[in-house]
Amino acid sequence: MPRAPIIELDDVSKTYGDARALDRVTLAVGTGEFLAVVGPSGSGKTTLLRLINRLAEPTSGHVRVQNEDVRLADPPALRRRIGYVFQGIGLFPHLTVAENVAITPRLIGRSREKRAARADELLQLVRLDPAQYRDRFPAALSGGERQRVGVARALAAEPKIVLMDEPFGALDALNRDAIGSDYRALHASLGLTSVMITHDLTEAVLLADRVVVVHQGRLIEEGTPRQLMTAPKHAYVRELIETPRRQAARLGALLKGGGP
Repeated sequence: MPRAPIIELDDVSKTYGDARALDRVTLAVGTGEFLAVVGPSGSGKTTLLRLINRLAEPTSGHVRVQNEDVRLADPPALRRRIGYVFQGIGLFPHLTVAENVAITPRLIGRSREKRAARADELLQLVRLDPAQYRDRFPAALSGGERQRVGVARALAAEPKIVLMDEPFGALDALNRDAIGSDYRALHASLGLTSVMITHDLTEAVLLADRVVVVHQGRLIEEGTPRQLMTAPKHAYVRELIETPRRQAARLGALLKGGGP
């Protein structure tokens, strides 16, 4: 059954001077969907994400969130109801873990007691023991721990939408897999709508319900992971999927004892 759209981009273009970052993109994200946006550096992925929470304005076209044109929304209020997991995490180094998680609840006027309780609840949710982590500073955390705190912070104001910009790209393989799987479980259990930007097609097809491929500012293909991997239409997408296919073939050969 089709999901009602919660995010809509209607014929959206974005230019910076003479450079066109997005070119007439039309896209709807269904309520409760996990959407991955894949493309090379400079393809317009991050611009697309920034338009949704009005960190950038479209040059033409319309962006709607929960049926509201974002240009008519108050930007701080809009951003407080959309969680954002930054590329590079972006924790405040002078604040403790609990204080970082509670930034948005503090901005919307929650009491100190409610902020502390919410921070502890979210740390448990992302598998960090509050007693061990709430009073630490970001410098004392590993990369994986910092990323978990970043996810907790994005969820602090109970958003229905979470935007993620290359959220796991800087992590080692074990942490990347573990945190990606844990986030996918949170997405389902909390009833979130998630939009994740990534250059890693393997990550996209393993986590997302639907994958959109952006190239040179244009949306060139979209589909379920199975559709994209088995019946790609665009030449760039066919080239893109060859890497995970080759990796899978090499891994299969090794497991059968046929590799070096």
